[in-house]
Amino acid sequence: MSRSPSPVALPVFEPGTVWLVGAGPGDPGLLTLLAAHALGQADDIVHDALVDERILALAAPDAVLHFVGKRGGVPSPKQSEITARLIDLARAGRRVLRLKGGDPFVFGRGAEEALALAEAAVPFRVVPGVTAGVGGLAYAGIPATARDTNSAVTFVTGHGADGALPGGLDWDALAKGSPVLVFYMGLKHLPQIVERLIAAGRDPMTPAAAVANATTRAQQVVTAPLVELSAALAAAGLKPPAIVVVGEVVDLRTVILAGMTA
Repeated sequence: MSRSPSPVALPVFEPGTVWLVGAGPGDPGLLTLLAAHALGQADDIVHDALVDERILALAAPDAVLHFVGKRGGVPSPKQSEITARLIDLARAGRRVLRLKGGDPFVFGRGAEEALALAEAAVPFRVVPGVTAGVGGLAYAGIPATARDTNSAVTFVTGHGADGALPGGLDWDALAKGSPVLVFYMGLKHLPQIVERLIAAGRDPMTPAAAVANATTRAQQVVTAPLVELSAALAAAGLKPPAIVVVGEVVDLRTVILAGMTA
């Protein structure tokens, strides 16, 4: 089936190639032009659970959707199986879109897939996306940086490949070295994260927040001092997927939200 040409000069999505594309944190309006172009051109779309249904609706009518999302406690494809599927589809001459929530190279295992594709000699392109640690906070009225509060921000994964709190993190450096911390996938181990940050010297009253389902119609934001955040989230019934931010930028939210139109 022929595809309609794009009004913007964009690269051709060649058969036998894979595009590793970031879909952003949820809102379809945050898709890049390249991401939207890929959706309309792909023969096969291998997508994660966090990709919004409104984004998948932009796929070509004859595109085949492959759900490979991972959810805690629910059987899901292994990473090796996902990568093998990408390689097999590309070798069959298909235009393969690997669609990931956020940015594929920010806690998205995109690097692993890129390395595997390179080793298999499968041509691929990487298309960055808006990561939740920036875009999700922005929709909640929380800037990742502000001149008067912080000149650094640190992104941290809240759990490792085995599902536990990542080993090897320097909690002293995190607590004292970065004024703003953004934790991805951190709700499961949030009490431990809070405990370790405070034990390493972080002020228990540091402003903190969690943003669930960021940039979507189901977005939920809870703010509290760091030491009270876990209890506040439990009281609000906030569930994953969510990002957690710790730092003075959280206090800017009230003023910023008052001026935001949406």
